Amino acid sequence: MRIFGKGRHRPCASWRQATDRAFSLIGDGRYEDAGALLTRAADLEPWRSESWFNLALLHKFRHDWEQARAAGLRAVALLDRDTGAPDWWNVGIAATALQDWPLARRAWQAYGLRVPGGASAPGEPLGMELGSGAVRLSPEGEAEVVWGRRLDPARIEVLSIPLPSSGRRWGEVVLHDGVPHGERVTATGHAYPVFDEIELWAPSPVPTWVVLLEAATEADRDALEQLAADAGFAAEDWSSSVRLLCRLCSESRMPSDEGDGVPRPDPHDHSEPGHPGPLGHRTDGQLWVPERECGLAAPASLVRGLLDGWVADSPDTRDWRDLEEVC
Repeated sequence: MRIFGKGRHRPCASWRQATDRAFSLIGDGRYEDAGALLTRAADLEPWRSESWFNLALLHKFRHDWEQARAAGLRAVALLDRDTGAPDWWNVGIAATALQDWPLARRAWQAYGLRVPGGASAPGEPLGMELGSGAVRLSPEGEAEVVWGRRLDPARIEVLSIPLPSSGRRWGEVVLHDGVPHGERVTATGHAYPVFDEIELWAPSPVPTWVVLLEAATEADRDALEQLAADAGFAAEDWSSSVRLLCRLCSESRMPSDEGDGVPRPDPHDHSEPGHPGPLGHRTDGQLWVPERECGLAAPASLVRGLLDGWVADSPDTRDWRDLEEVC
């Protein structure tokens, strides 16, 4: 019986019904019930790559990476094209979650990406030079779009200082999905896709603090951010770097400052159900307000010394108060 010959035929009615119903259940968060239906569909037509792709997708939603990898590998084994299939992207995400680096390299190459070192290299697929990127933290909750450095096609290191509601910290590495929801477009016309976080991949030991600054000028504020950066950590003026967007706007094509090569943190977005407009924005000298709410990412042993050193450099134009650890 040549079952692989059936791969080019239309799926049977039972396969379509089970699959359609499963994805309806997935939309309602009923993963267990959906899994039973997709398993039935795979039993009906195991020669169809879509049967295993759908199961791999479900396991990705459940963060069951061992099962996602197994189903994904069955899907790619049945593909009738060499490169570019989304099946390989899902295999790459699962392999990255499991730190299965040889498979991750193989998946990205099979998708059509250039990976230094070859598919058989044992270590992380570093050096892909993917540049800056945007990721939506906590996409199902109080979502926040932040900027970071893309380590590979499925991971980004967070370089903004997230608001405490996201539960994320500066310097953390998050695993993200491959399908973008929205774009951030710079003044030069460069577009950065916004990927949704799947889960935390590597935590950061550096806590997040909030502090109220008195900074007479933008240069005073900039001096604190530079002082923190020189110490290997970060400070971010949330009063001007965070804007409040509704979810619809956040998931659309929105203007942003440059994502590469700027000395200050880029604006990031905090999503709300309504449409309240901007919470903050870049200010010029004529609109400057000395009191600033600032996020700091620094160890407890260093944070007060940074602030005191910042004030000591210009005590007539700088002060701070109400330091609090928030994440």
